[in-house]
Amino acid sequence: MSEHEIPARISALRSTFSTIEAVLDPESLEAEIAKLSELAAEPSLWDDTERAQSITSSLSHRQSDLDRILDVRSRLSDLDVLVEMAREEGDAQSAIEVEEELDSLEKLLGSMEIQTLLDGEFDAAPAIITIRAGAGGVDAADFAEMLLRMYVRWAESHDFSVAVLDTSYAEEAGIKSATIQLDGPYAFGTLSVEAGTHRLVRMSPFNSAGKRQTSFAAVEVVPLMEEATEIEIPETDIRVDVFRSSGPGGQSVNTTDSAVRITHLPSGIVVSCQNEKSQIQNRAAALRVLKSRLLLIAKEEEAAKKKEIAGTITASWGDQMRSYVLAPYQMVKDLRSEHEVNNPSAVFDGDLDGFLQAGIRWRKSSARVS
Repeated sequence: MSEHEIPARISALRSTFSTIEAVLDPESLEAEIAKLSELAAEPSLWDDTERAQSITSSLSHRQSDLDRILDVRSRLSDLDVLVEMAREEGDAQSAIEVEEELDSLEKLLGSMEIQTLLDGEFDAAPAIITIRAGAGGVDAADFAEMLLRMYVRWAESHDFSVAVLDTSYAEEAGIKSATIQLDGPYAFGTLSVEAGTHRLVRMSPFNSAGKRQTSFAAVEVVPLMEEATEIEIPETDIRVDVFRSSGPGGQSVNTTDSAVRITHLPSGIVVSCQNEKSQIQNRAAALRVLKSRLLLIAKEEEAAKKKEIAGTITASWGDQMRSYVLAPYQMVKDLRSEHEVNNPSAVFDGDLDGFLQAGIRWRKSSARVS
């Protein structure tokens, strides 16, 4: 990097940060944090567990946003001193430190800039991700489990909390389906671009002939409402089944019928939960997920009607939104944003930020065009 490039990069960083600050509004964040801190300090806070969890989660998320803003502000302020020290030292190591700091800030500001694009009604909510094996037999079940691991690893690398609500294991390998809850800043808004059909092409480890196999998995992403009270579900509209939680191969991991499966009869939506210890807790968790799904469907139907009346035609995401190719070459490509990398193993290990950011930008630009 030449000495003339450094001032230009610093200027660009400060310009981007100025825009981000205007949107995230640190003064408003401080006011929200103060209000939430007062609520969190109330002696009766944990009398209502759900309310307490909502308050403490919101407080943690907003404090995290403010901390990032203050950290970047401080680091940008120190850049000139760092560059001047490197110039005085005049050695290669000092120049490397400057470039590493610029790279780090550019990456951090890139993720913060994405957050300013997440202005949807439910974008700040926790995300419920359901993964289902599609066409492709045992390879599809294995692929579904690979995707489950991918999202869990991504969440862990971003300090998001992860709860596996339900898992249905396949007989030979992998999973038939799994539902997980991810909670972190703008979880739903960030991960909503993962919804769709994912396709894997590889030399099947389950095929003795070693032939190339194509398999599919469906990913559904819905927001978990803090209080999904906008939809009332009559008891006559649901069927509740209880069963024992099980592990791989049908192995029982619970000696009581604590797992709950709720079927919404009018829509056919089925929600299961088996991660809690009691049947009552699992029923409440499953009902909350069901309400979240029904509320999102209602919002989508309302939006579709408005578009139909207005005569707006938007491009469809299509049945296949991303391809993971392991043979005859290595590639992962998003077919909407055209974002592409040649390291599938890193992606399956949770390196999704590039795809998430490209997807959010693609969605925003598509919305502007429509």
